[in-house]
Amino acid sequence: MAEADWQSRDPHYEQERLKYPEPAPSREYLRMLLSEAGEPLSREALIERGGISGAEALEGVERRLMAMVRDGELAINRKGAYGLVERMHLVRGRVIAHRDGFGFLVPEDGGDDIFLPARQMRELFHGDRVLVRIRGEDRRGRREGVVVEVLERHTQQVVGRFYREQGVGIVLPENPRLTHQVVIPPEWQGEVSDGQIVVADIVEPPSKRGPPLGRIREVLGEHMAPGMEIEIAIRSYGIPARWPDAVEAECTRFGTRVNPADKAGRVDLRGIPLVTVDGPDARDFDDAVFCEPGQDGGWRLLVAIADVGHYVRPGDPLDTEAAERGNSVYFPQQVVPMLPEVLSNGLCSINPRVDRLCMVCALEIDSAGEINRFRFFEGVMRSARRLTYDEFAQAAIERDAQTRERFKALTDHLDDLNSLYQLLRQARERRGALDFGSAETVVEFGPDRKISRIVPFLRHDAHRMIEECMIAANVAAARFLSEHRIPALYRVHAPPSTERLEELRAFLGGFGLSLGGGDKPTPQDYSKVLSALETREDRHLIEPVLLRSLSRAEYTVSNDGHFGLSLAAYTHFTSPIRRYPDLIVHRGIRHVLQGGTVDNYPLTTTELERIAEQCSLTERRADEATRDVADWLKCEFMLERVGEVFEGRINAVTGFGLFVLLDEVFVEGLVHVTSLSNDYYQHDPIHHRLRGERSGHIYRLGDRIRVRLIQVNLDERKIDFELAPPEKGQEAGDGTEARAQKRRVSARTASESSENGEKGKRRRPRKRRKVKGKEKKG
Repeated sequence: MAEADWQSRDPHYEQERLKYPEPAPSREYLRMLLSEAGEPLSREALIERGGISGAEALEGVERRLMAMVRDGELAINRKGAYGLVERMHLVRGRVIAHRDGFGFLVPEDGGDDIFLPARQMRELFHGDRVLVRIRGEDRRGRREGVVVEVLERHTQQVVGRFYREQGVGIVLPENPRLTHQVVIPPEWQGEVSDGQIVVADIVEPPSKRGPPLGRIREVLGEHMAPGMEIEIAIRSYGIPARWPDAVEAECTRFGTRVNPADKAGRVDLRGIPLVTVDGPDARDFDDAVFCEPGQDGGWRLLVAIADVGHYVRPGDPLDTEAAERGNSVYFPQQVVPMLPEVLSNGLCSINPRVDRLCMVCALEIDSAGEINRFRFFEGVMRSARRLTYDEFAQAAIERDAQTRERFKALTDHLDDLNSLYQLLRQARERRGALDFGSAETVVEFGPDRKISRIVPFLRHDAHRMIEECMIAANVAAARFLSEHRIPALYRVHAPPSTERLEELRAFLGGFGLSLGGGDKPTPQDYSKVLSALETREDRHLIEPVLLRSLSRAEYTVSNDGHFGLSLAAYTHFTSPIRRYPDLIVHRGIRHVLQGGTVDNYPLTTTELERIAEQCSLTERRADEATRDVADWLKCEFMLERVGEVFEGRINAVTGFGLFVLLDEVFVEGLVHVTSLSNDYYQHDPIHHRLRGERSGHIYRLGDRIRVRLIQVNLDERKIDFELAPPEKGQEAGDGTEARAQKRRVSARTASESSENGEKGKRRRPRKRRKVKGKEKKG
């Protein structure tokens, strides 16, 4: 074939020619050749089939094939031939490791997870991107994979405790998903002592032949030093916590005040008493609200959001870093922000009585609490007051006279917000949005960062009022972008899976409850079950199982609705200081406001899919890191309480034991199945219970229980309990169902005695004799 042949056949040749002076065959052309061939091809056969010639083109083919293998589009077989991954029955994905040594591959194509046994995980770290071949199913019916190639290494550093044995150092990672011990040769140890927390660079990743090798980069300090738990979490989970030099340099241009020129052309809202309502410890304020009566019993609501997009421009170093971070991470008494403080606590924070640029959603809400109309515009505002949730509640809900006097210039507006909230709340209930009770806790510290107590986070109507205002603005943003056909990031909450529904219905059936909706239940069906629980004493038992049946919300480019909120379209618009998806949504809205259309929108669906995946990943990373810190602090708090007895409730039931949540200190620990009474216990996952084979004792989710703290393992974040002797008048270890079982046994025994009558009384016990040291009936 002549050289012109491949150029004319390549569907992306013109795009390649615009990018490169000497264009190479495109990925699409190489994939087309392999698809037409119907089998893997060597490099030489691929070149010949494609009619590719010329030194530049041949060198370009070599580079492109290597890149396609690296990205997991192609794989090389044992004969050195290139094949399409999907045609070779290979699957690309990310590795999710389990602390017990096995793992799962989460496929990039959205398919079901693939089980990776421990021998396959030997050469992998959590988060690695790999190619696997399906080799069948394991004993539980799960697809099982064999690693073909590691495409991308996720772990470059580990954080852990250092130990030295016979001159060889070992780092035990703090991240429970990193199951490999990292070997540190003597020449790479530096000045470090046994037991110290260190950061080690991975020099050689794990392989089938041996463990990973590392080099000590930094000694963080002693294991129990104040604040060490946060330092460990930041590094263990790879949370970026230092600003690159380019970002630091970019921040110097912002200053501390809004530039007067930046206010030009914006709607002036400085005369409207917008207020922020946040927690007492908040430092970054990204939303403010105002409400006034509208027409026909309706309301006009303004939701003003910090205009982060004015300062963070696409492609700038600051934007690149914000995308990498994905979100702010909130630890106890410390925040790792998505944006530098000059913006997050300065120019972009809606502080009281200073000018701030904002993106505004103006909504008209009718007397039924439904959104009639909305519009978006760029504004300039000046917050009239910063309120805490408690202050708002005292002024507008409890109507405390002293508090209302303090805020007398604002009380009418606060009352209006409360009235609007009541309508929005009613509309929420009508559409069947789910509302589960919060189980969050707050760690309170004393001097020297010593934990004084752990208390529940109390959520009241002031929190819900702001939440409903933000939901309304988020709904409007989703509709706006959808109506203008602008590619966007949506916040999607998928319906529960078929498998989870089957388990949930089996569980509910045991309590005389049912979930309607067939294969596709609606939020209203869930809400009916929640409503039926309001007057039941076992609500605490059933509600967590309902919650666990639901999927996790994530960011996608598909507008597939939000199941939990019962909304057809939903996105995140209201927190661009701390969430990158909100910043992307602001950019889409601004594009339309400035006259742009879908045809000239700079972000493609493919680019947004990458951003959605990154933001969902960083959100999970933040959740895991903050949970790890909370578990550390709870273990530290309990260290001095070993031996004490606590009252609690069974919070989860597994085959290996019972997780118990303590009443007074809100700490969870494990009663291992081996510490239960002398019996064999069978796990019933459908009904969330353990049942003794001999005794009939049943321990079920939600049952009250009395335990003694026997051990705290800070390294593994584990708290172990054993059953404590019952208080006077209480049966040891028996939950509600166990007591019912005993009553049934007693009733049956009494009935049998009655039937036997006098014959039962005259019956004499048989003699017993010993046989080989054991007692045997004769």
